[in-house]
Amino acid sequence: MSEQPRRPRKPGKPYRRPQKDPVRILAFEALRAVDERDAYANLVLPPLLRKARETGDFDARDAALATELVYGTLRRQGTYDAIIADCVDRPLREVDPPVLDVLSLGVHQLLGTRIPSHAAVSASVELARVVLGDGRAKFVNAVLRKVARDDLDGWLERVAPPYDEDPEDHLAVVHSHPRWVVSALWDSLGGGRTGIEELLAADNERPEVTLVARPGRATREELLGEEAAVPGRWSPYAVRLSEGGEPGAVEAVREGRAGVQDEGSQLVALALANAPLEGPDRRWLDGCAGPGGKAALLGALAAERGAFLLASEKQPHRAGLVARALDGNPGPYQVIAADGTRPAWRPGSFDRVLVDVPCTGLGALRRRPEARWRRRPEDLDGFAPLQRGLLRSALEAVRVGGIVAYATCSPHLAETRAVVADVLKQHPDTDLVDARPLLPDVPALGEGPDLQLWPHLHGTDAMYLALIRRTA
Repeated sequence: MSEQPRRPRKPGKPYRRPQKDPVRILAFEALRAVDERDAYANLVLPPLLRKARETGDFDARDAALATELVYGTLRRQGTYDAIIADCVDRPLREVDPPVLDVLSLGVHQLLGTRIPSHAAVSASVELARVVLGDGRAKFVNAVLRKVARDDLDGWLERVAPPYDEDPEDHLAVVHSHPRWVVSALWDSLGGGRTGIEELLAADNERPEVTLVARPGRATREELLGEEAAVPGRWSPYAVRLSEGGEPGAVEAVREGRAGVQDEGSQLVALALANAPLEGPDRRWLDGCAGPGGKAALLGALAAERGAFLLASEKQPHRAGLVARALDGNPGPYQVIAADGTRPAWRPGSFDRVLVDVPCTGLGALRRRPEARWRRRPEDLDGFAPLQRGLLRSALEAVRVGGIVAYATCSPHLAETRAVVADVLKQHPDTDLVDARPLLPDVPALGEGPDLQLWPHLHGTDAMYLALIRRTA
């Protein structure tokens, strides 16, 4: 049989297979998980990085770049969306989400990193060819070339409304926060433009990793012997790991004698433990103990005084995390799975009670940047009954003369002072205790008697604390 003649190739560039970039593919996969499954980056990214290291695809620099691409893109999503919208010929909602993720990663490399423009565009187009196909890669190329024509300041001048015309929308675009969050944080600060801009900027900074040396199990001096470790600013048990520090490499963390815990969280536990108490100091309660950071510190502090800690958490899997955090505690403790609004204990059973209530998490936007885009104002109405119910139960659980600490990782007034004020109206047998003197080295805690921590002032999550004494 005669051989068939080959068809002549069409003129043009020969086909080239797209170059797979493990770092950017991993960053894209993490963003897709956040978008498609409502996952949190701080839960999705570590196993992806671990798998990449195990297969030999990643070194430490690759892991650092992938982490920066994911978190940087999520933090600046609002700003980047406004810029991309100015560069496409359709509403942003009509751009396929995977395409938008590739574009956002590219914009972050162009405007938020030191990667050269040509390299940022080229790498993003190659990523698009791998995960989207050649056709949509051309769209990505066209959009990113438009973005590359200016720097971030130039783009902000173009896409953000003037501050004098609409200050909240201006700040929302420039600092990449939803408008309603900008408004809520501004109300909580009660200050002028300088305070709000500093706070919003702090929300977009990469937070340091902070460790806690659990008393009786580890010392701060031991942790300071680790590479890249420096003392915390406020807590006597805190150690900060400078950039590149890996908690999993610290022996005390691996053994559970120390843990990863924001310094604001440590200060809440310390303020409750240091509050003046009338009468015995033998039984402590953490009524919303998951995932266990505060419970582990409280348990260690209670052990130093010979006190017992009961750690209660409604969700069984989170109660398991609490048990793991407390494992090895030097003093007596118990972990139970129970609903704090339906107490499994008798009224007046405890001397000190902590309720760190579920909330919108607006105080931890540095660590969970995607939460700002996921939360809605109506979420406040969903949390309100639970927050009030938990505080009422805590006041019933404490004995006369005992102390209740109401804490949230949100500075929103609807989750902080409004809750405390509403509940205390129903409990005239209580007094607010000035919490500020209990943290004497920490400045700018507010007008009192409650206290509010801030990322831009204290380098912590925006933790709120009110201390309440049962008087009758």
